[in-house]
Amino acid sequence: MAERNIDTLIKDLYQKKEVIMDADGKRGDKQHAKGKLTARERISSLLDPGSFVETDMFVKHRCDNFGMEKQEIPGEGVVTGYGHINGRLVYVFSQDFTVSGGSLGEMHALKITKLQDLALKSGAPIIGINDSGGARIQEGVDSLHGYGQIFFRNTRSSGVIPQISVILGPCAGGAVYSPALTDFVFMVDKVSQMYITGPSVIKAVTAEDVTAEEIGGAYTHNAISGNGHFICSDETECFSRIRELLNFIPSNNLDDPPHTETNDDINRKDPELRALVPTNSKMPYDVRDVIRRIVDNSYFFEVMPLYSQNMVIGFARLANQSIGIIANQPNALAGCLDINASDKAARFIRFCDCFNIPILTIVDTPGFLPGKNQEFGGIIRHGAKLLFAYSEATVPKVNLTLRKSYGGASVAMCNKDLGADYVVAWPQAQIAVMGADGAVPLIFKREIEGSPNPAEKRKELIDTYEQLTCNPYEAARRGLCDFVITPEETRPFLASLFSTLRTKRESLPNKKHANIPL
Repeated sequence: MAERNIDTLIKDLYQKKEVIMDADGKRGDKQHAKGKLTARERISSLLDPGSFVETDMFVKHRCDNFGMEKQEIPGEGVVTGYGHINGRLVYVFSQDFTVSGGSLGEMHALKITKLQDLALKSGAPIIGINDSGGARIQEGVDSLHGYGQIFFRNTRSSGVIPQISVILGPCAGGAVYSPALTDFVFMVDKVSQMYITGPSVIKAVTAEDVTAEEIGGAYTHNAISGNGHFICSDETECFSRIRELLNFIPSNNLDDPPHTETNDDINRKDPELRALVPTNSKMPYDVRDVIRRIVDNSYFFEVMPLYSQNMVIGFARLANQSIGIIANQPNALAGCLDINASDKAARFIRFCDCFNIPILTIVDTPGFLPGKNQEFGGIIRHGAKLLFAYSEATVPKVNLTLRKSYGGASVAMCNKDLGADYVVAWPQAQIAVMGADGAVPLIFKREIEGSPNPAEKRKELIDTYEQLTCNPYEAARRGLCDFVITPEETRPFLASLFSTLRTKRESLPNKKHANIPL
């Protein structure tokens, strides 16, 4: 046996790496022709420059079905490793569509699951860049086994480390369930696709003519299905948004959210808030304008902006502290709660609670949306998710009631009974079972009908009802509203409240887990 020479061995190592990393060759050219980056280019764009360390570069499949023993699949169609984003450790995998369509086989899955295990043990976020044709059919049940192993770890890691999915190509069949199990899904318009069954299968089974973009495109999932959280114009914007998101959230469930100096005066008052919210409860406005005037540097990082627009959710900073915001949107459905709004808010509340992010709830809602479709669709169960999420959350919870807070929706938007640490109201707030227009005809039906002038009597009784009931002071007298403040002092007042809650400690009863009404 010839003596092994270290120089020869190192040369051989470099040659093996070159074969695997051939992103500048034909494979890379094909990806670029589609306006897409290669797997490694995506990782480089996402992470801090020079921070990526690749793992399991030399993993190979061991399938010998259908001539697979003759096929070389560099890197097994997925690049895995770790690096840093803004100096913080993250784990990342990027499927390589140029290699066997990024299909998932046994060893492809093994690379991902090893990374998931490392991320969980290290207490660091994991980011998965998905661009795959789905299961590697030649590997049969080994592919299914691989997906199952990934799903299992998605679930075990949930609430422990942030999990982020990036869809940058097709994601079909069983492949879609891993993104659905993660915390946030980023998509790129006209590039990303997610669906269980593709157009050809749908055509064969249901005779429906649909395109892949129509059933699984970025807009579909961000505006209609709610399976996507962010839609971006291109991959560069996508990676920038991911980096931004990580600035608001901790690395794991034991860490506090990042504290970022914003240089925005905590004591800043904003007199223009008085005019932003009309005292006429029927007049619409954009609640995001209120949010921006309250938070640091007027910056609000909105999540799911296209889906269920009657509910606004997202991250901001208040006094340099990261907070989650849930707000009714009077510009859409008058701020009513419906099925989709309840689901949207409930999931966001649970994420914030998992990762120690205080919650500000901004209330202006006339109630739950009435209608046959809502009742048949299970609004009772879906609304209960919102009740459940708030009741379960132990992070600091502050309720700011701007205007309407009626009926069951008043409770569902985290009043005192669901564990709000502080309830704050503006003077025009109306905290009541229902508004005067609905209540008076029910309470005073006989008086109105027996009056010589029913219209005048009705107006008189509405005025009386509003004076007696539709105000924040009835709730304040009963200790259900802690403060009534002027709009302009909202920012410094909220900053003070959240400051008092930084050391909040609250534990739930000992149990295996709760049973949320799914």
